[in-house]
Amino acid sequence: MRLAINNGRIIDPSQNLDKVTNLYISRGRIVGISDEIPEGFTADQEIDATGKWILPGLVDLQARLGDPGNNYAGNIASETKAAVAGGVTSLCCPPDTSPVNDSQAVTELIQRRARQAATAFVMPIGALTQGLQGELLSGMYSLQQAGCVALSQANQPIQNPLTLKNALEYAVSHDLVVMLRCEDKKLKNNGVAHSGPVSSRLGLPAIPPSAETTALARDLLLVEEAGIRAHFSQLSCARSVEMIADAKKRGLPVTCDVAIHQLHLSEMDVLGFNSLFHVTPPLRSMQDKEALRMGLKTGVIDAVVSDHTPLEKDDKLLPFGESKPGISGLETLLPLLLKLVHENQLDLMTAVRSVTQTPASILGRNIGSLDKSNSADLCIVDPNATWTLEADKMQSEGKNSPFIGWEFTGMVEQTLFQGRPVYRNNPV
Repeated sequence: MRLAINNGRIIDPSQNLDKVTNLYISRGRIVGISDEIPEGFTADQEIDATGKWILPGLVDLQARLGDPGNNYAGNIASETKAAVAGGVTSLCCPPDTSPVNDSQAVTELIQRRARQAATAFVMPIGALTQGLQGELLSGMYSLQQAGCVALSQANQPIQNPLTLKNALEYAVSHDLVVMLRCEDKKLKNNGVAHSGPVSSRLGLPAIPPSAETTALARDLLLVEEAGIRAHFSQLSCARSVEMIADAKKRGLPVTCDVAIHQLHLSEMDVLGFNSLFHVTPPLRSMQDKEALRMGLKTGVIDAVVSDHTPLEKDDKLLPFGESKPGISGLETLLPLLLKLVHENQLDLMTAVRSVTQTPASILGRNIGSLDKSNSADLCIVDPNATWTLEADKMQSEGKNSPFIGWEFTGMVEQTLFQGRPVYRNNPV
């Protein structure tokens, strides 16, 4: 199958490319980006992309797919459909599956189900410790051999510094990518909302910023001592951004990401006790939100993730503090980024880079790029289409999004994975 996509505005940060031209695909791979047809190329099909953007398929470093196990709504088949509806063609699933992804068998099961779905490229993340218990190290090397692209503790950070030190020293000897989410369990103290005027007013157990920053300070020291390349996941505080900026200035090989909802929401959104706004880490202050935006703009924050957590309806019908934390975020990752661009909070190239080139380089994978001979994973976006997020039109089995009812400008019209159309938007 040979496909020509004509007259689209191709935006590819990995090649510093932003121009209106044609893109050619043959046998699932990109064979050229040019105004001239490659030699010997005859298109079986043509797409007129006049007025549209062509972006590399997005790379999401954190998306739960509900498989294996029953902790979440949906499964790999349903959630990869949600991914491609949002233009995401490569995604990492954290190890907090059921059973936990701490063995080759679970890793291989995830990959097998992803191959059966054949909708997007699913990259498993292995557990750093057995059962995510934070005590005994997992077989990290065997997890890497089975296909895990990184190791993490998901939302259950290691509390014992000696265990973490041992994990980092083992990981560095095998050049493994380690993703760390920083949280001190004792300081969190079963809290559910940011420690500030809103949690005080609502009487909700509070999580101080120090629950994140003290753990981050500890982890940065251990990372420096081990000499490992580490990625810090889901920052939520202004102070955390400062600490990462300082570590980078000192030459530490660290990267970090932020969940997209942290760039749009704050503790003020919790005022209505609406459990759709219950996330972990919690929505912080307005100042924290602005600092996170600035961190992304200045390059301190490298990537943006959906932190997709599809939940059953009942999980969010409970009172705020008892509800499960999480947002179904795959379908709103790109629209919310484009919203920041429309509000002049971010330039378009930086926005696209944060979900393509940078996450790909963090993983050391040849994805998130429209370079010649790469797999033809891309999305075609209508930048002027306005639409409203409606629960019954979401592809994900989890409808738990606080952005339902929001109006967006910029819509994914079509997504290609390995040169095949895996999503077409058919507005009624």
